[in-house]
Amino acid sequence: MFYVLTGEDAPGKLDVRMAVRPGHLARLEALRDEGRLLVAGPMPAIDSPDPGPAGFFGSLIIAEFASQTEAEAWLAADPYVIEGVFARTSVRPYKKVLP
Repeated sequence: MFYVLTGEDAPGKLDVRMAVRPGHLARLEALRDEGRLLVAGPMPAIDSPDPGPAGFFGSLIIAEFASQTEAEAWLAADPYVIEGVFARTSVRPYKKVLP
């Protein structure tokens, strides 16, 4: 089943986000290579594709996992969680209808 994983950035963590981004992307690329990633990306803090120092509100990932518990464990092991980039996270089941 698909799950929506979200993380909301903690204030003042843009430098940390950028420093650990390679590890975060490597985990997403592994999901992609396994055919389990539907979509992933950051949510800019302002209405701009390149928010600069304004940074990001958070991130959204929609990926396939065997269970919600597995999705939660995957998110808990992400560098953004481990290094405190995210102040809050959530994992919710998702049913893809379109396209």
